[in-house]
Amino acid sequence: MEINDAIARLTGLSHEGRLRAFREIVKVGQPGISAGDLARRLKIPPNTLSAQLSILSSANLVTSCRNGRSIVYNADLPALNELVLYLIEDCCEGRDEVCAPILDAIQSVRC
Repeated sequence: MEINDAIARLTGLSHEGRLRAFREIVKVGQPGISAGDLARRLKIPPNTLSAQLSILSSANLVTSCRNGRSIVYNADLPALNELVLYLIEDCCEGRDEVCAPILDAIQSVRC
């Protein structure tokens, strides 16, 4: 991953509304969630959410497709995985105990 891609993705997540929206989209999983349903769940005005989703899309964190009159959003999980791996790839510096808490936390998460 290029550093500019990592910065763009981190910037995309660096706002409370965008982070909440992204986490909800990840939680929903497939087949995704419409922008209207997401706005209702998050209690965010649709126009505000639209701006947040546009930024997440530009950061390559979400994908969208039209389904009738709705736009359905999905998390780009490979992009998220790539970002997380980029952030931790050098954390151990050859010492397993440095990354052990992160790896243990990842192991305990149930997908």
